[in-house]
Amino acid sequence: MPHSLGCIWVVVVLWMTLSTPVTAQYLTDAQVSVVGQRLAEGASHSWEYGTRSEVLLEYNASSFSVLSSSVVPPPQQIPPNLAGALSDVFSITRAIVANRSISNGNVTGPQPLIQDSSAGDPASIGVAVLLANWTGQSASDGLDYAGAARDQLQFLFQNAPKTPDGAISHRLDQVQLWSDSVYMVPPFLAYYGVTTENLTLLQEAYTQISLYRTYLRDTNANNLWKHIQLGSYGTDNGHWSTGNAWAAAGMIRVLGTIQRSRFAVSLQQQQEDLASWIQEIHGGMYRYQDPSGLFHNYADNKSTFLDASSTALLASTVYRLSLLWGVHTYLPEAESARKRLSSLNGTSGLLHFTRDGWLTPVTDPYAYPFQGQDSPEGEAFVISMQAAWRDWAAAGAVGANVAPRTIDMTVNAYVLSALIVVFDIILCSVQM
Repeated sequence: MPHSLGCIWVVVVLWMTLSTPVTAQYLTDAQVSVVGQRLAEGASHSWEYGTRSEVLLEYNASSFSVLSSSVVPPPQQIPPNLAGALSDVFSITRAIVANRSISNGNVTGPQPLIQDSSAGDPASIGVAVLLANWTGQSASDGLDYAGAARDQLQFLFQNAPKTPDGAISHRLDQVQLWSDSVYMVPPFLAYYGVTTENLTLLQEAYTQISLYRTYLRDTNANNLWKHIQLGSYGTDNGHWSTGNAWAAAGMIRVLGTIQRSRFAVSLQQQQEDLASWIQEIHGGMYRYQDPSGLFHNYADNKSTFLDASSTALLASTVYRLSLLWGVHTYLPEAESARKRLSSLNGTSGLLHFTRDGWLTPVTDPYAYPFQGQDSPEGEAFVISMQAAWRDWAAAGAVGANVAPRTIDMTVNAYVLSALIVVFDIILCSVQM
């Protein structure tokens, strides 16, 4: 082969190799099952139980989730084909309600579902408890789910500290607002409202989100939310990525609850506000998405580590907003994140999971400024992302062709390959 032809052949091979993007990946049911097992093994705190019960509904019994196209609340009679899928959710509620007297020191009256230093986190289990009551689980196990939910509701209104304008504190020992609480409390209030036909509680769910937004939204930082405000210790003015994702995910759940309920028309303006506020967070966050597809632990601080857990949860809210409200703006960014988190690491397994199925890298869920090892909430976020993507794809992947605003790793690969090819062409011309 003449030297010039050999040089051209090398260039062609290089171009074909380097310009071939990584094959798009998705998590298989078997892989999600392993993630679910790690979540079940790792969940030990109130918000982890609540988040686990929520994502099990989203993934295994979507018609009983507020994020489906089904009416809310769902039928009280459980279809035989979903009995097994719901059994894991009800095993959580059964254990929590059966043990709450022991957990709370045998007190009666207003009390959280589980003892916690947080006033907000125990309410995250409330939706599953309400569903257990709604579907008549007490008939088979004799537990008072209605009473447990009522005590939790009264605890929030009567016992939890509040700001002067009525925002329910996330902490129990003082008034302090955490972005996390938007996922924990408002969805419970909203679901309580639809199962008891109480419009006031649905409105209160919206009001709590509005109040939290007033305190935590940073208009000087592209509407990113601060993590913790008020209180005598531990405030955090930084824009914690997981906190922003928690807030967006809580809003999505309240939006879905209202939209699928008989109160949708009465609360049309509230729905529009929620959809707009979710888009605010998306707009603030995705401008800081790393080229890898992940977010840094603090979105606008590149000196902090990359975090896969917040990346997964926020992506789930993008797919859900597309389904619930027809907003497709950040689907390319969500797809970039999902594909990255689902990509293979050669033949050794998934790039962002350990061999035994733990998502990595992740923030420490018990010490948020630091990188952690095993994160039960991170596992839950992966399941939420996968369920949202699956539902979006099944609905026709509407909006999939929206032009991306951030640079994808695939684009970087094309640019790199083009530069290498140009270099080789110049080198070959010199050699010839």
